[in-house]
Amino acid sequence: MRVRLITHTPEPEKTIAAAASLCYSPKDIASLLEDMNDKKVQRLIDMLAKLGHESPFEHISFTFGIEGVSRSLTHQLVRHRIGSSYSQKSQRYVTEGAFEYIVPPEIKKKSEVLKLYKEAMNNQQIAYDKIVEMLKKEYYDDLLKTGKTERQAKSFAEKKAIEDARFVLPNACETKIIVTMNARALFNFFHHRCCNRAQWEIRNLADEMLNIAKKIAPTVFKYSGPNCLHGPCPEGNMTCGEIKKVREKYSG
Repeated sequence: MRVRLITHTPEPEKTIAAAASLCYSPKDIASLLEDMNDKKVQRLIDMLAKLGHESPFEHISFTFGIEGVSRSLTHQLVRHRIGSSYSQKSQRYVTEGAFEYIVPPEIKKKSEVLKLYKEAMNNQQIAYDKIVEMLKKEYYDDLLKTGKTERQAKSFAEKKAIEDARFVLPNACETKIIVTMNARALFNFFHHRCCNRAQWEIRNLADEMLNIAKKIAPTVFKYSGPNCLHGPCPEGNMTCGEIKKVREKYSG
């Protein structure tokens, strides 16, 4: 997994503090911004976080480039829709020749299971390649009959072939995605995906994104992490039972 911050709102904490202050101040925006020293910014953001007044946090956003993750992860990630935008490598337009795949840690630990897993990936690659070639030839011949030039027929046939062949690809298939979230969307993402009960891969991603965001806006994300950091575990009987360890991890 490789996660990097591509860009973010300049002076994010100052922007939030100014936006919050504007609601209760007769000053013009330029004066508000000039009046925002570090101490005042931290005090205002801390107050907003404690009160749960999250709308001012929507004014800042972070864009992450994410690689070396599975499509299983991105199927979960894109469920976070509000305040979030995604652009992902397409299996419809990009041929998955010799595709990379993600191996779960528990499978890596067991040699027999790992062997079977790799065989399954190899078989799916073989099936994908064969399906692409078979469909490509069929589509090419059909397109020539419609009056397409050889160049046009070849291009259209390849697109149609990989469009259909992708159905055989596994969730383990490696993918790349660019994600933009505003801070409020990130709060929600961290609440759900930093939780011990989240699937291991997306939990690792959430932890990495949180660590990056904290470096840019430490006061904004001071209280971020799973829901149990500042209250009881919301999972009921399905709790991980490790609330003390979790709080130690995210408060450090």
